[in-house]
Amino acid sequence: MRRRDFIKGLVSSTAAWPLTARAQQIEHMRRIGVLMTLSEDDPASKPRIAAFLQGLQQLNWTVDHNLKIDIRWGAADAARARKGAAELVALGPDVILATTTPATTALQEATRALPIVFVNVVDPVGAGYVASLARPGGNITGFVLMEYAMSAKWLELLKEVAPNVTRAAILRDPALPSGIGQFGSIQSVAPSFGVETSPIDVRDVGEIERAVTNFAITANGGLIVTASPAALINRDVVIALAAGHKLPAVYCLSEFVRAGGLVSYGPDGVAEYGQAASYVDRILKGEKPADLPVQAPTKYETVINPKTAKDLGLNLPAALLARANAVIE
Repeated sequence: MRRRDFIKGLVSSTAAWPLTARAQQIEHMRRIGVLMTLSEDDPASKPRIAAFLQGLQQLNWTVDHNLKIDIRWGAADAARARKGAAELVALGPDVILATTTPATTALQEATRALPIVFVNVVDPVGAGYVASLARPGGNITGFVLMEYAMSAKWLELLKEVAPNVTRAAILRDPALPSGIGQFGSIQSVAPSFGVETSPIDVRDVGEIERAVTNFAITANGGLIVTASPAALINRDVVIALAAGHKLPAVYCLSEFVRAGGLVSYGPDGVAEYGQAASYVDRILKGEKPADLPVQAPTKYETVINPKTAKDLGLNLPAALLARANAVIE
């Protein structure tokens, strides 16, 4: 009788074990929100999400095992970003990844309590996301894309690839503080290069087409495309306009060059997504954004497309080709 009772108890315990294990798994499942500024079907979205997931996996976080991820897509639209931010906050995630300035702004408006890690933001102090880079002080921290001072390098690079340029159209998003700041940085050094600058807004495709076409009527012009989600989303339009009007152009990110643009100088915007995983991991393990210093890039890359240069009738300096980090054939 005792033996039967023992076996019965053992069977009951064994049968209950999967339920207990599943309950423990659910209990330890953590939730991450991601607010993407790009659209889901944008080719640039996939490598960014992949870099983030790979970074998490290296830190032993696996989707559907101990992690759930909810993604919303802003498509460079402020209203969609705000809607996505509100939806993510309502889900009550443990931490939210904010991609670029518009996403971070939308999330900051939606919550001052949930932890937020940003990537690809230009001026987090000026935007009011953090009190300082060393001591963020609130619920937000992350990874800076670049500093304003670096914007002057784009004009220097434009003159290097096209010495005859005396006019530069600066494509920027005036709705973003970073768009104003990047333009101001370029404008401040333009006289020393003998270049006259003029802004072109990138919020609307029709506006971009009209402005670039009007700009190209006068000779000796070139383009500089500053960092913004709108510029990245409309990159095919900008690249086609530059090619059609024979305008040498310098871009903020290598994605433009890989899509047919002339030359870029800037950090690896995709790599920051992998780096962000380390901060997400630390927050999930109990650290606070207020105590995690904002990090800036330590490496900037020059990427060149010689075919585009040939199509524009440009002879690229040997020194530039020699120092390029990547040459797109």
